[in-house]
Amino acid sequence: ASMGRTLVELFYDVISPYSWLGFEVLCRYQPIWNIDLRFRPAFLGGIMQQTGNKPPAMLPKRGEYMLKDIKRMAKYYQVPIQISGDDFKRILATSSLAAMRFLTAVDMTNPQYLEPLSREFWMRFWSQHEDISQPENILAVARQAGLSPELSQKVLEMTSSPAVKDRLKETTAEAMKHGAFGMPAVVAHYNGEPHLFFGSDRLELLGSVIGESTLKTSLC
Repeated sequence: ASMGRTLVELFYDVISPYSWLGFEVLCRYQPIWNIDLRFRPAFLGGIMQQTGNKPPAMLPKRGEYMLKDIKRMAKYYQVPIQISGDDFKRILATSSLAAMRFLTAVDMTNPQYLEPLSREFWMRFWSQHEDISQPENILAVARQAGLSPELSQKVLEMTSSPAVKDRLKETTAEAMKHGAFGMPAVVAHYNGEPHLFFGSDRLELLGSVIGESTLKTSLC
């Protein structure tokens, strides 16, 4: 193993509850592992469309399992996801495009807000069951994450710019280039090559590949 730090990229979308789980677990490992964690806001809708993937809940048995699975993982990792069967309809009826463009614009201009802002989007959608697709809701999330009203407004205006739209498309395409077909997609750049891990339940495996040990006790 090299003495340098391992770059670990998290490609995520705030519409995805598993992305939230992966995000929080990686945030907890970041101070313990020799990694540089990079958040990469991408658009899940684009990945699903271009890879021909379907939401798991489209398959009733898979949907039933997913409900139990998310509840168990949320409890295990102490992430406040509140999920019920009705949420599948809510996800299908919500576009995360505006939220992911907003996160992309923040990443381009004020990246220090990316972590708290992403967390607030998940909190709003998955804990409070509030909308994240309308401008006024996006501004409320930004306020909650500590952005000033002036900055929030400026970032919101940026979301319609070609620069922001293109960056989100590029990041989404990059995730697919690494082999992503859903979210979260975690890519560890180790020993000169990228290693893709799909989902939030492969992070122990990620640790073993990059030579880091995972101890649940270290998270508590």
